[in-house]
Amino acid sequence: MDSKIKEEIPVHEEFVLCCGIETQVLKCGPWTDLLSDQGANRPKVLIFIITGNPGLTTFYLPFAKALYSLINGRFPVWIIGHAGHSVAPRDKKIRAASDDSNTQEIKDIYGLRGQIEHKLVFLRTHVPKQIKLVLIGHSIGCYISLQMLKYAPELPVFLLLQE
Repeated sequence: MDSKIKEEIPVHEEFVLCCGIETQVLKCGPWTDLLSDQGANRPKVLIFIITGNPGLTTFYLPFAKALYSLINGRFPVWIIGHAGHSVAPRDKKIRAASDDSNTQEIKDIYGLRGQIEHKLVFLRTHVPKQIKLVLIGHSIGCYISLQMLKYAPELPVFLLLQE
């Protein structure tokens, strides 16, 4: 794939407060806030990549860019890191979801079950229910995505890819 094409792909790095924990999310494409975009331009699908350990989103960026190019930029590709695995730089603003303060505290946010719940809370607070999901998991991210389906069968997942 042409590296020039990859360089032109808009990538937005965000640190969000999810379950009270800083969480790094990399977003490929022009869509940075799916909840406020109510227009016809809002995508119908979100490709959601759940990292393996150690949960570093930048490792998956070349893959996400290549995937975004292959689908001709039709859908956003987001990469989420694990809770507590990244710290926002001092000059970076941490965005809080409007209803994150209403989420109940997860007892073991850094444990496996906590990481599963963390991803579910993120989707519930940042992605409209009408948007279909393509889940891509790598290593422990595969297990997390499968457990997400178990604990939240209402998720509009129509494709699950695992590596």
